Amino acid sequence: MTGMTSSARPHLNRRLAAFGTTIFAEMSALAVATGSINLGQGFPDTDGPEEIREAAVRALRDGRGNQYPPGPGVPELRTAIAAHQLRRYGLSYDPDTEVLVTAGATEAIAAALLALVEPGDEVVALEPYYDSYAASIAMAGGTRVPVTLRPHTGEAAGFRLDLDELRAAVTDRTRLLLINTPHNPTGTVLTRAELTAIAELAVERDLLVVTDEVYEHLVFDGAEHLPLASFPGMRERTVSIGSAGKTFSFTGWKVGWVTAAPELVSAVRAVKQFLTYVSSGPFQYAVAEALALPDSYFEEFRRDMLARREILAEGLTAAGFEVFRPAGTYFITTDIRPLGEKDGFAFCRALPERAGVVAIPNAVFYDDREAGAPFVRFAFCKREDVLSEAAERLRRM
Repeated sequence: MTGMTSSARPHLNRRLAAFGTTIFAEMSALAVATGSINLGQGFPDTDGPEEIREAAVRALRDGRGNQYPPGPGVPELRTAIAAHQLRRYGLSYDPDTEVLVTAGATEAIAAALLALVEPGDEVVALEPYYDSYAASIAMAGGTRVPVTLRPHTGEAAGFRLDLDELRAAVTDRTRLLLINTPHNPTGTVLTRAELTAIAELAVERDLLVVTDEVYEHLVFDGAEHLPLASFPGMRERTVSIGSAGKTFSFTGWKVGWVTAAPELVSAVRAVKQFLTYVSSGPFQYAVAEALALPDSYFEEFRRDMLARREILAEGLTAAGFEVFRPAGTYFITTDIRPLGEKDGFAFCRALPERAGVVAIPNAVFYDDREAGAPFVRFAFCKREDVLSEAAERLRRM
């Protein structure tokens, strides 16, 4: 007689049972089904620089990367990443021992948390947070401890970190701080004073820090991206994560990286080798060339996104939303309560039929769903004509 014990147990590991299908898949499917403008998922609707795309084609034709690339990443890209960190931030990394190429930033985050977090360890993260953070912490067996960025109005409009709340969240079980700046979804860029306080806390409590810096080149209105690894005492305890997808508008290439001290990179690589092993072979050579583009490229990219931000922000304001203009990233968070709405999930699920536009309810990025309930996120990494049309549709709604 065949035993039936396994049939009564759910197939999905209980650590991940609460996550299910991501909201991005749901809303993108809704966009297709309704023919709506998709301002939900953060991917551009145009490709990046033509010379970088051609660099990928050239690598394919020359047979570079068509077979397994080296585990840490191709030397050309690791050297380019190190050169970028030195040129932009004065941070010196050894390409051979302190740089690791990953399958996008998402793998870098997962591999770092799986490598550095033991079951029962607490991980303090800034809420709202990108959904892969919670899943990665769960897979590692860690305990997620949110510190909520809270909305402010007036001259300091936006979402801000309460440093006292951050300090209070750290306990004897805290292993790691997970910091995202520029911050998705709120657009907050942590200030020098805030980063100094975070660094001092990490040193005082002997904490590791993982920093998600994928929007490093998208900062506006005088904001400045400052890598936490550049602060006193942080070089040896910080795993910094970057990505080509956001900066060069080739999100499908999935090329990310980690820079850190050798022992931290070694730990992350030990996990990464059992996730994807290697990835993105020919694209690594192209990204190496992209990182060497002159500073004028990065400045033009920022100016272009700033213009798009203004188109969407002004359109959302005209439509009656309360708009929090982001200091970084390519997302705008809005408050729907001035529209007489309070449930972001219901609002976003109805929006395609009402206005032909798709957005994301910020509540999916919160442990405390009520705290995020009235906030909705729109992406402005789309063509200007698309943003103008979306703004007009929302205004008519």
